[in-house]
Amino acid sequence: MSSRLFRYTIGAIAVVQLILGLLFLFAPALFASALGLAAAPAWTAWIFAMFGARALGFAFGMGLALRNPQQHRAWLQAMIAVQAIDWIATLVYVFSGVVTLAQVSTAAFLPIFFIVVLSSGFSRRSPTVPLPHAQLDR
Repeated sequence: MSSRLFRYTIGAIAVVQLILGLLFLFAPALFASALGLAAAPAWTAWIFAMFGARALGFAFGMGLALRNPQQHRAWLQAMIAVQAIDWIATLVYVFSGVVTLAQVSTAAFLPIFFIVVLSSGFSRRSPTVPLPHAQLDR
């Protein structure tokens, strides 16, 4: 796996998380409308705002991982889990007819790409960076 592809993928995920976080926090109805989804009850803005906060948190985490993937591999592992859940949920809702393939757009295939790249892009070995509490006073 190319180191460049790995880092570009982390960066792309960070940008997507940032955009989704801002959209779900500040303009959830606009986002739903752009996807051709029916208007949701007003109370769903609360849930979308909570998701937006989490997406912004993951944008931050992917930014950290972009700077030092080995040191921040937990963020990458968490994102792999998120992408797997996203993909499974997308398939469930598409196959049950709740949303269409056109509405879910790249969510039908992009999570698999992210999982493959993130999984193969970093070493399975333990990070070589010592933990702060393991350093000796000099």
